[in-house]
Amino acid sequence: MSCEKMEGVHLFAKNDCGPTYIRKRWLTMDYIRSMRKKIGNDTLLTIGCGAIIENSLGQILLLKREDFDEWGIPGGLLDLGETFEEAVKREVLEETNLQLREISLFGLYSGSAGYAQYENGDKVFSVQIIFLATDFTGDSKLGEGQELRFFHKQDLPTNINPHQAPFIKDWVDGVTIPIIK
Repeated sequence: MSCEKMEGVHLFAKNDCGPTYIRKRWLTMDYIRSMRKKIGNDTLLTIGCGAIIENSLGQILLLKREDFDEWGIPGGLLDLGETFEEAVKREVLEETNLQLREISLFGLYSGSAGYAQYENGDKVFSVQIIFLATDFTGDSKLGEGQELRFFHKQDLPTNINPHQAPFIKDWVDGVTIPIIK
């Protein structure tokens, strides 16, 4: 088996070198790098998948990011060739150590709130596919970020990621799902 390592990601010479999702992650990162070489900092369309994870007490699980002092739901970008369900389940497992059993569509979010610009000048327009999960297994433990905690609706932190605030607000307000915005 011949696998080399580059920038923390395995590059595979054969199909038996590791899990399929790692190959897909590499392809997605390579795709973003390739697109950035072509378009520079211009706006790139991305698709995000996230989960509103609600426990039996009606609390939402939030993750405090490492790079910003903000709370948000677990989630991330859809990898090339991945389904929305695969993406959200993978991201939740990576970030929280929880396995989602059943998910339902919470909402589809698009529009001007999807624009963002990173510190390096890269611009994105992100469409968000958000799922609701109340059936999950595992012991939540931090995989990524600074902190992981369940919050009651009335006790949410004030420093919520502004790009995720609309879905968290819709959850707090009990908006009928699925939401299409």
